[in-house]
Amino acid sequence: MCRRYTDSLRILLFFCALTLPAATVIRCGAMLDVRKGELIPNAVIVVEKGSIVGVNVPAPSGAEVIDLSRGTCMPGLMDVHDHLTGEPTQNGYASLGVSVPRQAVAGVKNARLTLLAGFTTVRNVGASGYSDVALRDGINAGEVDGPRLFVSGPALGITGGHCDNDLLAPEFKFREEGVADGPWAARTKVREVIKYGADLIKVCASGGVLSKGDSPGAPQYTLEELTAIAEEAHKLGRKVAAHAHGTQSIKDAIRAGIDSIEHSSLIDDEGIALAKQHGTFLVFDIYNDDYILAEGAKVGMLPESIEKEKAIGKLQRTNFRRAYLAGARMAFGTDGGVYPHGDNAKQFATMVEWGMKPIEAVRAATTEAAVLVGLDGKAGVIEPKYFADIIAVEGNPLESAAVMSRVRFVMKDGKVYRNDWAQGSK
Repeated sequence: MCRRYTDSLRILLFFCALTLPAATVIRCGAMLDVRKGELIPNAVIVVEKGSIVGVNVPAPSGAEVIDLSRGTCMPGLMDVHDHLTGEPTQNGYASLGVSVPRQAVAGVKNARLTLLAGFTTVRNVGASGYSDVALRDGINAGEVDGPRLFVSGPALGITGGHCDNDLLAPEFKFREEGVADGPWAARTKVREVIKYGADLIKVCASGGVLSKGDSPGAPQYTLEELTAIAEEAHKLGRKVAAHAHGTQSIKDAIRAGIDSIEHSSLIDDEGIALAKQHGTFLVFDIYNDDYILAEGAKVGMLPESIEKEKAIGKLQRTNFRRAYLAGARMAFGTDGGVYPHGDNAKQFATMVEWGMKPIEAVRAATTEAAVLVGLDGKAGVIEPKYFADIIAVEGNPLESAAVMSRVRFVMKDGKVYRNDWAQGSK
């Protein structure tokens, strides 16, 4: 009886497969050619088996047709600095009551929100208890809806530094799982987080804004320690992202061979020149200053943190403009989790306000981000053989960065997760 049931199921699946469309055809009102910075009117995109197979080619017979004639099609966006397992309300002392399992549950919710906002690839830089590893694996297994994830696991940091926990009294004897002091301890920690599933290494080179008792501009890891971390990570095939607000820490991280500088707030002319010389990516999270100053006190951020943001926020934006005008390489990263998840695209308007051309802001979240995360040649443009990561927005992204928050369609790997223009959609 069991065998007859199995055979019947196989036959049913065979005939179902015969009735499924072999391809999907997407008809766009316009399509953004990210490389050229031009809109192609009435573009047609053909997708098969999760990949793009053609643009403006004859549609295969029997293909499913998706009508996006009211929208502008674009490649899926990438955010290279996010914290999907964190929430804005989990800062300061409120963070002490949040377990790792609870963070993982929040990550499931936030991954879906971020995907539906048009971000089909995310780099998660720092999470407790390898909760981001579990989230990535759940997405890859098809159990959770979310972006393609590159995850770091616990961030490396010095004792008492930005990536340690300084909120508890000494008798608790608590230290974060990523704490490692000295070059060889740091190398060991790199090996450990890779052992447990990290795709990249996150290291805290300087103090931070949302931590207690440190200064964002103060160096934490030494050049010797940063060099050891970069060497060990690269030897094991992983890139390194360095949290670095401070001027000296930024330059130490670049000289150490680290791949991207996160925040980059107090970078100076020498630091910008070094970044250009080494091909180091700069990631400026310049939107969340607005959220911290407007909402930080309401969601429990420490008064100390808000004062630090007041001191550093405008400097970061000014230095973003200087680095962009100087020709430094930039990738789009927002520090999601400091502000509510799903609002990632609000940063595009801030980047344009502070000097970046709209197409360059889009490239920071597509072609440039693809290079940083290791997807160059696979994601970031709508071309044959690339992932079928396609979104559609309402409006012209070359004229207004605000339209980047008006995502109406999301496809990742050929699967549709959102289509506000589909018949029957609310």
